[in-house]
Amino acid sequence: RAASGKGRSGSAMIEVRAALVRGGPAFLAGETLECLVTLRNPLPPDATSASSEMLAWASAQIHCQLHASESRVSLPPADPRRPHDVQAESETVFVPNRGERGQCILSTPPKILFCDLRLDPGESKTYSYCETLPVDGPPSFRGQAVKYVYKLTIGCQRVNSPIKLLRVPFRVLVLHGLQDYQFPQDEAVAPSNPFLEEEEGAKKDSRLADLATELLMAATSRRSLHLYNISNSRGKVAAFCIFKTVYKIGEDVVGTFNFSAGDMPCLQYSVSLQTEEQVQEAFQRRCGQPTSYSTHARHQESCLHTSRTSFSLPIPLSSAPGFSTNIVSLKWRLHFEFVTAREAAELREAPEGQAEAASWVGVEQMAVDTFSWDLPIKVLPTNPLLASCVSPFSSSSTLTI
Repeated sequence: RAASGKGRSGSAMIEVRAALVRGGPAFLAGETLECLVTLRNPLPPDATSASSEMLAWASAQIHCQLHASESRVSLPPADPRRPHDVQAESETVFVPNRGERGQCILSTPPKILFCDLRLDPGESKTYSYCETLPVDGPPSFRGQAVKYVYKLTIGCQRVNSPIKLLRVPFRVLVLHGLQDYQFPQDEAVAPSNPFLEEEEGAKKDSRLADLATELLMAATSRRSLHLYNISNSRGKVAAFCIFKTVYKIGEDVVGTFNFSAGDMPCLQYSVSLQTEEQVQEAFQRRCGQPTSYSTHARHQESCLHTSRTSFSLPIPLSSAPGFSTNIVSLKWRLHFEFVTAREAAELREAPEGQAEAASWVGVEQMAVDTFSWDLPIKVLPTNPLLASCVSPFSSSSTLTI
């Protein structure tokens, strides 16, 4: 076998394709990820039998890679005794994160798909890989200081050749509390059937998705009036109303202002939907380093002589819900900025009984004050099928070896 491997023509090849079974590359932690791995000999079926191709083995594994900004995060050095670190440069050992930047912080046990596979010209074989996504990992996240990236890696080796790696990136959403739920053992008294294992696995995934939907609906559908009086040092500016402070990604944050309830005229306001990314103190590169802010949506409006107005800010489906790990935390907020007049603007009123329309001309200069206010909100994940609609990842990947 070794001799035939060395003497093989340089044009010989095998096509490897990995495709996620579900329509999109987004999953809830705790769900089962299923991937179909297809290997094909692309030569025409009428080629000679000498054109058969041999693969020694193939394995698959899921891992989460941590990328940290060196200017913001101080990570402890990786343990050099860990096997996958020692062998990361070896091309004869299956190391899923070989060649990847950062540190591997989570991985599932590797699973062997096959050993000693022979493919005749035009022949193909398909193998199924299934793995439950760990519930104790971080969500997928791409921030300014930290990135958490999930990938499924398939390693294949031809006889007398180095290992080739095929990677399929995907997104993981974490819903806290979901992993603590114990499904009822409805089938405990029923006789076991080994032929129904796949069906039972799909049923459990369906129940998990249904439970997640119920938990998210219960948390985000509660509506209660939240009223805030907005004031500065000179007096009341407006009353602000919002009906809820817990949202799913993909929802709109809606709020209303009542400026007629204020004493000081407001000339302009802006509201920004922001995330604040805070590196935990133990991992900060510099003591007391500032928090990083990212703006996902913004609304600005001139509001002099406006009695009531409202805004609507969409939470992007591609954004990460709030979370916290031992390295970083992510929180959401509404950031308000107001520009107010120091004195009430004089309004010209039309005399009573005057038929002509009255006009008001704004002053060229006006003394103003500015101030800001932050309102924390909570953002949860959404249905992974919905999140898949905007994912930059493809559900499949191909490699030729």
